Amino acid sequence: MDSVGVAAAAPDAGPGPAWQSKCPWGAPSTTSISCSLADVMSEQLAKELQLEEENAAFPEVVAAAEGPFITGENIDTSSDLMLAQMLQMEFDREYDAQLRREEKKINGDSKVSISFENYRKVHPYDSDSSEDEVDWQDTRHDPYRADKPTTTPRRGFIGKGKDITTKHDEVVCGRKNTARMENFAPEFQVGDGIGMDLKLSNQVFNALKQHAYSEERRSARLHEKKEHSTAEKAVDPKTRLLLYKMVNSGMLETITGCISTGKESVVFHAYGGNSATEDKVIPPECAIKVFKTTLNEFKNRDKYIKDDYRFKDRFSKLNPRKIIRMWAEKEMHNLTRMQNAGIPCPQVVILKKHILVMSFIGQDQVPAPKLKDVTLSSEDMKKAYYQILDMMQQLYRECNLVHADLSEYNMLWHDGKVWLIDVSQSVEPTHPHGLEFLFRDCRNVSQFFQKGGVAEALNERELFNAVSGLNITADNEVDFQAEIEALEKMNEDHVQNHGKKLSTFSSDGDPPIYDE
Repeated sequence: MDSVGVAAAAPDAGPGPAWQSKCPWGAPSTTSISCSLADVMSEQLAKELQLEEENAAFPEVVAAAEGPFITGENIDTSSDLMLAQMLQMEFDREYDAQLRREEKKINGDSKVSISFENYRKVHPYDSDSSEDEVDWQDTRHDPYRADKPTTTPRRGFIGKGKDITTKHDEVVCGRKNTARMENFAPEFQVGDGIGMDLKLSNQVFNALKQHAYSEERRSARLHEKKEHSTAEKAVDPKTRLLLYKMVNSGMLETITGCISTGKESVVFHAYGGNSATEDKVIPPECAIKVFKTTLNEFKNRDKYIKDDYRFKDRFSKLNPRKIIRMWAEKEMHNLTRMQNAGIPCPQVVILKKHILVMSFIGQDQVPAPKLKDVTLSSEDMKKAYYQILDMMQQLYRECNLVHADLSEYNMLWHDGKVWLIDVSQSVEPTHPHGLEFLFRDCRNVSQFFQKGGVAEALNERELFNAVSGLNITADNEVDFQAEIEALEKMNEDHVQNHGKKLSTFSSDGDPPIYDE
């Protein structure tokens, strides 16, 4: 006899006093159901007990579990077709849920939304799908439209007497103007008026419409300026494409970065590559001068090219953007003249539109310092002064040019000598303001070397006569400039009367020949 049966076979309590029935040590009033050890270890009994606990704790789950698609009694899981359909249904549910999340993410709070309803995999027996679900934009209330559409007859009014309403009614026009605001550009924020009966007068609507159009044009101009103009230390897409072509063709090996910026150009450093032609030698290091395509910096510098007889006929026929290409071409021809005369200056490699590739004045990506930044000894300062004096005379007499912006900012000190740069504004002495530009250059050079302690430095009037070969004798600077202006006037009248016409540039870069 097992122990469980012995414990269950307890004698029934007989009649006795009341305190004996209430005693905690007394026998219990209810008797437990006897079961064997085999029943306790049975798995079926454990499942039934667990199911009873779940039914007591979660009655709704049990109710949902009694559906035909979950219980194992109503589905023949041995059928592969049924299993495939159930798996496909679960996959389609997940796919539809993913589409709903994508819709919510893309649409957000926008008034205009998209829907992936045509791409959803909805099954007719799918219990999760509901036929009542529709897109919110299909049923939302439009506050700008009347609940009941009203038609305006051909005569232009409805109603009679005091209740007459014309097409010019203030309320009707206000609602129409509010609805027409949605036709503005997407960049123009008009706000959200859902739930409000907004009415805009014609005056307010016309003002908003004009402002929206002006903002649209302004944004278009800013976008065009950003895309088609160079900024500081940056290039536009067209310029970047030209630089890429130079690198891909093998002319340049690589472009390292920006080394100098100015009001009219940006200079980059690059390593030279292999030239496509045998007659052209690419220097190991190159300087790429990119002229800015913004026109703001060239408005006050058009006099350098407008009155230049080499470009006068072409200047009037070009738009402002092409003038910048002419400006780069002007510097290329001026550098070629200086190089043929033996003046230390960058060597021209190639010109592509507004990009001028020259030899690099410096070493190992370090540009040569400007004359204003370098500290020279008295001997070197004296040597630099006489070298600049000789270069100014060569530039005037052999190259037939005036630098027009010569100062310590446009002179570099490299290998113990002075190099001239930035000659895009250089003009010929026959320019209407050529002698004025020369006198200004002489003043800048004289003042710099006099401050540098060069005792042999001439003043601006003596230096002007030494460079130009003219013998202008004036006691003061005012009379000296007056004589210079008189000479320029005589030269301009002579050119206009004799009708000098400039021939085209020669390939060797020699000074142009005038045809009488």
